[in-house]
Amino acid sequence: MTTQTIDPSTRRVPPMGGFNLTVLGIELKRMLRNRRTIVFTLVLPAALLLSFGGQKGWNDKAGSGNVAAYILISMALYGAALTSAAGGSMVALERSLGWSRQLRLTPLNPVAYIVMKALVALFMGALAITAVNIVGLLQGKAVMPTHVWIVAPFVTLVCTLTFAALGVFIGYVVPGENAMQILGPGLALLSFLGGVFIPLDQYSDVVRHVAYWTPMYGVSEIARSPLTHDLPWFALVNAIGWFAIFVAGAAWRMSKDTARV
Repeated sequence: MTTQTIDPSTRRVPPMGGFNLTVLGIELKRMLRNRRTIVFTLVLPAALLLSFGGQKGWNDKAGSGNVAAYILISMALYGAALTSAAGGSMVALERSLGWSRQLRLTPLNPVAYIVMKALVALFMGALAITAVNIVGLLQGKAVMPTHVWIVAPFVTLVCTLTFAALGVFIGYVVPGENAMQILGPGLALLSFLGGVFIPLDQYSDVVRHVAYWTPMYGVSEIARSPLTHDLPWFALVNAIGWFAIFVAGAAWRMSKDTARV
């Protein structure tokens, strides 16, 4: 019996760190098979929009549209943030099952793995935004220019990258399914405080100044800026700052996790 030895120097490393559309497709299918994910993605954001329907003042002017359009964009942001964070936090479950440890034994680069997680999170966020906008169109109460209907969802989707990074960060910090038990209530609280559900001018000065430092404040101002035509410079700094913090946190925890193998 002869044994064959393989020279490690002759092994072919997959291009792009192992990133490929086949693995990405498997990740997407796995997310879409999860009923809870579908509820978070399609049902919850649309239901929240409908729950606000018919309130007094919906036809009042807001930027180049009305208050109903303002609320529609806000609900799309919240739904996309929640689903993107849920997609990113799936690393917590994979770690608890030992799947991420198995992946680290393959040529798959950790960066390529995180990129695929981010793309899956963005796809799920796009579904949430689409669902809210379809419900808003069918409801017929949101009024805004055609270009805002097109630009606002795209800007909102870009903003959800922050929460995809947050989900990955929490997924590496919190064990198992506890990640969403923290992210769900946490994002709801941040949304109330950051002016997603209630305009900041309705709060006291103390609460409003606290809200300026929350992760939801900057992205909500950016998402609604195509409608309101108002984007304070400190909102932009807030969004960029929190995105950098969450990405750095995710990279740090990922490096600590992969160092164990």
